[in-house]
Amino acid sequence: MRRKERAQAFFDILKELYPEGICSLEYETPIQLLIATMLSAQCTDARVNIVTKTLFPKYPDVNAFASADLEELEKDIKSTGFYHNKAKNIIECCRRIASDFGGEVPDNMEDLLSLAGVGRKTANLVLGDIFGKGGMVIDTHAKRILKRVGLTKETEPTRVEKDTENLLPREKHSDFCHRLVLHGRAFCTARNPKCSSCPCNPICKKMGV
Repeated sequence: MRRKERAQAFFDILKELYPEGICSLEYETPIQLLIATMLSAQCTDARVNIVTKTLFPKYPDVNAFASADLEELEKDIKSTGFYHNKAKNIIECCRRIASDFGGEVPDNMEDLLSLAGVGRKTANLVLGDIFGKGGMVIDTHAKRILKRVGLTKETEPTRVEKDTENLLPREKHSDFCHRLVLHGRAFCTARNPKCSSCPCNPICKKMGV
């Protein structure tokens, strides 16, 4: 099976398994998704959602984050881990958005990557979910599953992204990657994956297909 055929077949199975391919992070505005994604580094989405329930009302917009007290923000996000760097990056990021982008989250990769604490994974997530400019969001789930299924041999996130970005139409990237997260939690776990009961067996390279 060719990679593009495998990718489309995989997409179809995941779409049936998880009809709602939506982001696990809870947000209402572009800046909230950007902040939540930054907080999710080395942290579960469930934990981030707990933190942002009180964080977002306290800091309702870009200017509020930009003018936040560093030590206070660190306390607010401490349970997400790496809170010193995360708090520092959030403040610097929002100050830059306020000063250079009119208070609006940028809608292109180059500008997003110029912001403190924003890498390609975060940028692609924001571009796909907010602006409809889908990109492959290569998190730990995507990296693991795409290799197991047989859609890439790469292991470094940027290389995985480049290697897989043309396997599906760009407008499908966001939905596909959100479903990869769901599948990584339900079946294709890092340890002891549930291969014997996985509905993706007919197209999975790990199963010898």
